[in-house]
Amino acid sequence: AVLHTRGEAEYVDDIPQPADMLYAAILGSPVAHGKVNQLKLSTAKKIPGVVSILTAKDIPGENQIGPIIQDEPLLAENEVHFASQPLALVLATSPQTARKGAKAIQTNITELPVIVDPKIAFQKGEIIGTPRTLAIGDVDTAWEQCDVIVEGSCNIGGQEHVYLETQRSRAVPLENGNVRIHASTQSPYASQRAAAKILGIDYHKVEVDVKRIGGGFGGKEDQATPISCLAALGAWLTGKPVELVLNRAEDMKMTGKRHPYISDFKIGATNDGKILAFEVAHYQNSGAAADLSTAVLERTLYHSTNSYFIPNAKITGTCCRTNLPPNTAFRGFGGPQGMLVIESALEKLAGTLRLSKEDLQQKNLLNKDDPLPFGQRFQNDHLQRSWKKMVKEYDLKKTKQIIDRFNKNNLTTKKGVAVMPVCFGISFTTTFMNQASALVHVYTDGSVSVTTGGIEMGQGLNTNILKIAAKTLGIGPERIKIENTNTTRIANMSPSAASSTTLLNGNATVLAIEQILSRLKNVASEELGASNKDDISIVEEKILSKGEDMGLTWNELIQKAYLSRVGLSAHAFFATPDIWFDKEQEKGEPFAYHVVGTAIIEVTLDCIRGVYDIDSVKIVHDLGRPLNERVDLGQIEGGLAQGLGWITMEDLQYDENGQLLSNALASYKVPDVYFMPDDIQVSFLESADSELGPYGSKAVGEPPLMYGIGAYFALLNAMKAFRPDLEFDLNSPLTPERILMSMYPETVESIKKVTSSKNSLKKETV
Repeated sequence: AVLHTRGEAEYVDDIPQPADMLYAAILGSPVAHGKVNQLKLSTAKKIPGVVSILTAKDIPGENQIGPIIQDEPLLAENEVHFASQPLALVLATSPQTARKGAKAIQTNITELPVIVDPKIAFQKGEIIGTPRTLAIGDVDTAWEQCDVIVEGSCNIGGQEHVYLETQRSRAVPLENGNVRIHASTQSPYASQRAAAKILGIDYHKVEVDVKRIGGGFGGKEDQATPISCLAALGAWLTGKPVELVLNRAEDMKMTGKRHPYISDFKIGATNDGKILAFEVAHYQNSGAAADLSTAVLERTLYHSTNSYFIPNAKITGTCCRTNLPPNTAFRGFGGPQGMLVIESALEKLAGTLRLSKEDLQQKNLLNKDDPLPFGQRFQNDHLQRSWKKMVKEYDLKKTKQIIDRFNKNNLTTKKGVAVMPVCFGISFTTTFMNQASALVHVYTDGSVSVTTGGIEMGQGLNTNILKIAAKTLGIGPERIKIENTNTTRIANMSPSAASSTTLLNGNATVLAIEQILSRLKNVASEELGASNKDDISIVEEKILSKGEDMGLTWNELIQKAYLSRVGLSAHAFFATPDIWFDKEQEKGEPFAYHVVGTAIIEVTLDCIRGVYDIDSVKIVHDLGRPLNERVDLGQIEGGLAQGLGWITMEDLQYDENGQLLSNALASYKVPDVYFMPDDIQVSFLESADSELGPYGSKAVGEPPLMYGIGAYFALLNAMKAFRPDLEFDLNSPLTPERILMSMYPETVESIKKVTSSKNSLKKETV
């Protein structure tokens, strides 16, 4: 935090530049789908300062970077499948010259039909992987028992990551055919693995080093990989260091986003509001290649019932291939899309039953031991407790009364309120990825070095690991240094993602330190004449025996251990226990635990202009025992901001030709300090420690984003208060423009007729 505040934190660009370093720029496809006939490089090669231009034929290894399904070339060869897909890499003596060279390359591409809609892709058989279905109970029979059945469709928007540090990498050739990559990535091992494949060399010849990254949000879990590979390719072929940095416009056009979805649902319940059946079909807009789409879809399926027990459910999902950049991981990893659909279904069901949505939500909340659609049982009563605490602490009844009174007394301004419960599973859904290692050295002066596979990306990982190490060792944090993440020190690491980074790497750190402590306690017990080494403890750098200070200090103990030839280093491995999933049966226990919570969101809507304020967000969150409450609070508020942005203003738009329309921060809006509610309250659930998390802590990175979904339904309620005669489409995000057009469909229709008449008149005149 101090380094960030003082502007001293170092990133890829802050590494001293070698004198002979080259700069790279990417030539991206000008069309979203087409056959590549020719790339004419001659003009670009003549530009002074252009050193080399690389295409697919220059790749010495395999031209493939697909992380799950092998369907994504590093550089396109015979065909392009999305706009800005990399075709060539220009290396030059300056970034400006490299971009000038890329613009000078002439492309001859025969355009082919473009698909941007996932349902059209589905109809045409453009499917990635295999459609999947989770089921519980017998949904077909359950419909007969329902008093009320409603159906609907959700059109869910995507989201741009907008990390502060755009995609970038620097590759440096080393002796003996090795290469070092300084990367801005959440997954150093993925970059190492892919670069080795591209170059046709063994993994151990590729070293990936990450000090920290300037934000990721999932956008650098896999999409940083091609940037590292392109830089490594340039360095390998020229023998010179190569740096590749995307500017904001390039980054927005080339990279994948949060997956848009179209989801059709059907839900049935008794007259008193007990949900008996739910069926949903998710059509995921995966983009042109698989990337991580199949895994994202999997989590959508797991979270499609959110916080509710539904005895009969059928949840189907399909990854649909379109001509957009391959969509990818984003905070929540498919969970938010699934949750938005079930909340939309409850909203529509509540209206039909003439019940308040809050009553419907509460009536169907998960209880301890309730089964989820994939077989795992809900583990505790924390969801029920968070709801009760929310109702009492934030006085939901009084809030609704105040809003009802306001709406009766105001014609053109309306308020809305919604409650958003969240139940989010913690673990990578792919079981083998739930593993981590740590390497700890204690030096003879008593200082300590800790290396893990985790990536610091602004989420406070280094602060958490530092605290875990200091607490476990019993020494001051100033003695501990958290090292860069490096593939030569920690091998085969999982990405920093899935809200599991502290869980995995923190536990690995504890295990490594405990090895060293066991040895040190042997030394101390011999020195102090203690009969049992378990009587020895280290507190505030003092060596205690049965809690009594024995006059031996930390530094003295380390010296005695060293002189006694006792090892002061340890490597440890941690794997999350008791998780599994059978994909053939679609049953298992994929999550170590669930993080839950409940939020109340209040909004005020100007019904003449369509603009609105989010007045307050009040949260009860299941955090376990915080490692650092300020860090965790920052994650909750940051996640909330991103969730509010996704559901309200972040309007990701492509045209029918697959070209990104919201291609700059002038046309793609993200929340700022003025957008955020002035009143944000966060209360933590008591007595909710995790048995698995380091020192009782729980994951905090992703779950808070989902609280933002409540703003959608708060706005919807304000719209209904103004136009109770209308039934609104379930489209997100709810931008002011979309709200205004939804509340005045008659006016919109009139405008369309006038526009149509004018267009007809123009045609006749011509």
